[in-house]
Amino acid sequence: MNAFPSPSLEQWRGAVDKVLKGADFEKRLVGRSADGIRIEPLYAAASPTQRPLRTEAGRWHVAARVDHPEPARAQELALADLEGGADSLVLSFTGARAARGHGLVAGDVAALDAALDGVMLELIRLRLDPAPQGRVNALLLAALFEKRGIAPDSGAVDFGLDPIGLLASEGVFAASWPEIGRRLAETIRALKQRGFNGPFLTADARPYHEAGASEAQELGAALATAVAYLRALEAQGMALDEARDAISFVLVADTDEFITIAKFRAARLLWERVQTACGLTPKPMVLHAETAWRSLTKRDPWVNMLRGTIATFSAGIGGTDSLIVLPFTAALGLPDAFARRIARNTQLVLLEEANLWRVADPAAGAGSFESLTQALCEQGWSKFQDLEREAKDGLPGIVSALTNGHVQAGLARQREARAKAIATRREPITGTSEFANLKEAPVSVLDVAPAARRAARPSATKASAQDQGDLIAQLAQGATREQALSAPEEALRAEPLPSHRLAEAFEALRDKADAFAERPCVFLATLGPIANFTARAGFARNLFETGGLAAPSQDGLTKDGFSKEGATDLAALIAAYQASGARLACLCGSDERYAAEATAAATALKQAGATIWLAGRPGESEATLRVAGVSAFIYAGCDVVALLESALAISALSV
Repeated sequence: MNAFPSPSLEQWRGAVDKVLKGADFEKRLVGRSADGIRIEPLYAAASPTQRPLRTEAGRWHVAARVDHPEPARAQELALADLEGGADSLVLSFTGARAARGHGLVAGDVAALDAALDGVMLELIRLRLDPAPQGRVNALLLAALFEKRGIAPDSGAVDFGLDPIGLLASEGVFAASWPEIGRRLAETIRALKQRGFNGPFLTADARPYHEAGASEAQELGAALATAVAYLRALEAQGMALDEARDAISFVLVADTDEFITIAKFRAARLLWERVQTACGLTPKPMVLHAETAWRSLTKRDPWVNMLRGTIATFSAGIGGTDSLIVLPFTAALGLPDAFARRIARNTQLVLLEEANLWRVADPAAGAGSFESLTQALCEQGWSKFQDLEREAKDGLPGIVSALTNGHVQAGLARQREARAKAIATRREPITGTSEFANLKEAPVSVLDVAPAARRAARPSATKASAQDQGDLIAQLAQGATREQALSAPEEALRAEPLPSHRLAEAFEALRDKADAFAERPCVFLATLGPIANFTARAGFARNLFETGGLAAPSQDGLTKDGFSKEGATDLAALIAAYQASGARLACLCGSDERYAAEATAAATALKQAGATIWLAGRPGESEATLRVAGVSAFIYAGCDVVALLESALAISALSV
């Protein structure tokens, strides 16, 4: 049997050009990432790149967050997570950014013991989210192991210390950089003397991602943070390989599966390059992942399940060691048991039924992934070098870049560009900026109000390694964190990085619309038979509903709307407009109908007191239409947020 011959690239391009019929190939089929990386419609097969894989072969670890303020309730949720398939817990103490204003309140070992009652610490993995009192939280956990008589090396604990990440998210350093380095080294030595193997420090990219970072900016910040820790520990007399083994990473898995997979693959290659440059024999990075906070929506939150699934798939294929899937209601409050179960099961289905873990690097040899991985390596390394060049006055590049505003400025530019793409719906958000559901059913979250976020104040104690070992013993014997550690001092400040979700602009519009006594509406003034207006009426209705405005049209009339013997019945149109109660009317029809009837319809609507918009680009008729009363035009690529703000303001005038 003869195989079909493979078409050449030239043959494929010729076929594509026929379909495009003269349209620009670059504009139609070539995409760009946030870093400007070309995303081609077709790639040739590539030779697999030799890439460092995960620290352990097999499944990634399913993680769940312990973030309920009440220890007893936190314990109940944690046990349900473990019984439901999780094998890793992430402790988010109060004050941790990842706790979103909630967080476990455990000021002593007794409270932490209650929160983890029934949890067999030696059989699971534990990780601490970076928090202002991170060293105290680390010592509390160490003291709990001692209290329970558990050998520290029998479990796996990542202590999550990240003072640079706290500077980025909270804007405060508790001491000079040399002093920070000294404390980190002493804390690590104290914990290692007790038998813990770490990792102890983490390079957490989440604050940068939430502030709008592109993939390369996220990689550059994580790499610069890890290198700063390497140098700090080496300066304190720690062997470089020991310092390397003390560091883990946290990256964000987002909803673009191609870019996310490439980002995770690139991260491992970049860390390998750093180790080689340090003269070390490279080891795989310890890489944790979390699905993207900035991609969550409050409106139609069920769609967050789809976003979480894409991100989970991407992190798994990309090679994460562990993963937290944010529950689909997380943007609305503290998730309940149902939302947490869905988050766990998202991973379990992909692990157990899709068997994603059975192939070490499924993307290897795929031209698209190999190309994107290489491009992100180059871009990420460039961003890392850019941060390193900011080093001065004894400060690491990333610290200096945060304190002098270099990081903030770069992220602001990226954030502004993305906000524009979202406002114009070039980057649509399903269920929010596209296909909004005005009748969505409410979802439930736990009845726990978020606490006001306190300022970051890490401990400024200057205890030695032996002293910190004594502190572990004190905590195990019942001392509180306030008794164990002294009050802090502030040494460095930076502008805290903001935490934004992409849907916030549209959610604010929906909130304004919901504040009306009755739902505001825009009357769709359709011209001609139904075939003439369906496309633009559907476009307009979709657009207005994303701002919380209903869009009634010819309900109760004939299937041809307001047409009468081929022409629009203006009397019926005006009567329907007046019955709708709307102040704003939007003309919807074909270009031919606009040419024949838009001027007359606009004039009649204006006389009836309407503010008139038109669906579509005005073209050469704009001046005539404006004279007739049309004040704005809606079309693909327009600033939807600005237009909806205006529509709500017009609707408010009729209240």
